[in-house]
Amino acid sequence: MYLRCNRRLKDGKDFDEGTQRSTQLALFPAQRALPEHAKGYGVQVRLDRMELHRARQWGACWLACTLYEQLGLPEFWASRLPDSREGTCWRHILQTLVCYRLIDPGSEWRLHRLWFEQSAMGDLLGADYALVEKNALYRCLDKLLAYKADLFSHLRQRWQDLFGARFDVLLYDLTSTYFESEPPAEEADKRRYGYSRDKRSDCAQVVIALIVTPEGFSARL
Repeated sequence: MYLRCNRRLKDGKDFDEGTQRSTQLALFPAQRALPEHAKGYGVQVRLDRMELHRARQWGACWLACTLYEQLGLPEFWASRLPDSREGTCWRHILQTLVCYRLIDPGSEWRLHRLWFEQSAMGDLLGADYALVEKNALYRCLDKLLAYKADLFSHLRQRWQDLFGARFDVLLYDLTSTYFESEPPAEEADKRRYGYSRDKRSDCAQVVIALIVTPEGFSARL
């Protein structure tokens, strides 16, 4: 078991710039003597006293933030969504909304009451629970409408740059399908309850997006 000290990551290892030596520490049970080879970097811990507090989803949030950055969205929104006079960071609220929709889509109310506390978005963005105040979530969505056309142009250009995509006309379609069956029991199940354009809010559904390239390859979302 290992504990990594909070140092700058350099060449894949944690590094102490002052002493130019590795600062990786090894953890050993307190009921056993510290091995001779671990003297100097071994730390003994009481395993029976260890507790897990406020576990949060990290990997998916980190990956979603990485994809968000690769799409150039922080730069796109930098001048379009300035902070409010009260200090509200609309860009971080938007990034949280986007990552939430990508990882575990649901309502803004669910994001406010449940999902944010169970995710690492606050840690990754250096923000606290105030970031997802419910009124701010809805107000942020209203601020995006004026930039809808600019955003589509930006995403189209990033798609071309990243994948060398070519097209004469880009068509994007969104639909949903519902299931007249037992409610989804497993968390990994893609079916969710939500707004239904088929007016079947009593049924779980999935939302399907489709883009087809001139080569015939589909990109389903």
